[in-house]
Amino acid sequence: MQDLSTHVESLRRPSLLIRAARAGLADYNRNRDLRRLMQDRLPTPEVAVRHLLDAEARAEQRRQAGDAGYSLTRHVTLMIALLGESRLLERARSGAR
Repeated sequence: MQDLSTHVESLRRPSLLIRAARAGLADYNRNRDLRRLMQDRLPTPEVAVRHLLDAEARAEQRRQAGDAGYSLTRHVTLMIALLGESRLLERARSGAR
């Protein structure tokens, strides 16, 4: 499997979704936002990225299927957290070198 950060960078999503996530990244608060998405757990960035990738893939499937239960707000929130955790993961890996 490819590196997690590479996998995140290779996601192909609508540009408006990506722009919204990047705009929200400035306000990303790991303690608040990630806990909400992870049922009050605060895992390592690597574990978080794996979980968020799975959750985002499910949201993307619902979006593409036109599922009535699809939530754009949740999808953007997942993308914000995914970008934030991916950055933390990269910083941790850069510091370990």
